Amino acid sequence: DASLTEVNSFSPSVPISPSSMINQYKFEDEPELRDLFITVDDPESHITAIETFITYRVVTKTTRGEFDSSEYEVRRRYQDFLWLKSKLEEAHPTLIIPPLPEKFIMKGMVERFSDEFIETRRKALHKFLNRIADHPTLTFNEDFKIFLTAQAWELSSHKKQGPGLLSRMGQTVRAVASSVRGAVKNRPEMFTEMNNYMETFSQKINLLDKIAHRIYKEERDYCNEMKEYGPIHTLWSASEEAIGDSLKGLAGCIDRCCRATERRMAGLSEHLLPMLHEYILYSEILMGVLKRRDQIQGELDSKVDALANKKTEKDLFSEEIGKLEDKVERANNALKADWDRWKQNMQWDMRSTFTNVAENNLRYYEE
Repeated sequence: DASLTEVNSFSPSVPISPSSMINQYKFEDEPELRDLFITVDDPESHITAIETFITYRVVTKTTRGEFDSSEYEVRRRYQDFLWLKSKLEEAHPTLIIPPLPEKFIMKGMVERFSDEFIETRRKALHKFLNRIADHPTLTFNEDFKIFLTAQAWELSSHKKQGPGLLSRMGQTVRAVASSVRGAVKNRPEMFTEMNNYMETFSQKINLLDKIAHRIYKEERDYCNEMKEYGPIHTLWSASEEAIGDSLKGLAGCIDRCCRATERRMAGLSEHLLPMLHEYILYSEILMGVLKRRDQIQGELDSKVDALANKKTEKDLFSEEIGKLEDKVERANNALKADWDRWKQNMQWDMRSTFTNVAENNLRYYEE
């Protein structure tokens, strides 16, 4: 309970309300204003001499003028989604790229290629593409358009092209930043606050995830015990004529409680657990974004220090510093805008998910 109370510090104080209240919260990107709709469905298993993998159908419908057609249908495998994510990070190093589900499933969870695993991954991939489609900048990325429209052989050919200018710039930033030691000297205060916020957020969201998994396990164990307990009363009723009806009634009650518990568990596994896990991944992504912003800042700081120590070539260094200052400003502005948008979406997801959990709990106890 304390952990759930602490997470309120991340969102405005909102009273617990019925599900009808959820509809009162609106975002700028209303469905009727969207011009890009994406669906991920129809998983297919492929077995070759080398590997076994799953492909998913990606259907895109759009009214945008830059697309040659209004509808596309392609098949993509998980590696293609990984490629898209890496290209988005390369092109937009200080934007918050949505997370992808991990390639390998954690020990103790469902088996790879099971129906449950495939469906869980399909939902995550669907959400990944639609979060990109709803993003004001990422949605117009050229690699995203190619991912949605190119046939398999065209996408394969596009992937084989060498790294572009942005990739080379990114490698330069990493190389320069790796030589920078210690904290960034001129980091604006707001980015220090972001970093502190994310460290605390990461701790709390991981704690909530552990609590939610513990609750789910307890519910599962309780349900399994009831599944054994109910039939025992049915068998018992056959040998106890005087209380047979009462025992049958108790068996029926246990059966109804078991079904209600299963519905409650389904709500946790379909809504709460995926949301918490997604934001664990988001916390890692955001820490990476903040680090990349600091790397760009570090590149500028190193040039400023070099200029102070140089007696010659000052004009050349001054020009480079001017370009780096512009680069840092663009990076800062991109992250500021994305940060506000991410926090709004995060608070909405948290509020709607926990409200859903509360309503499921109310229905459970009523049943």
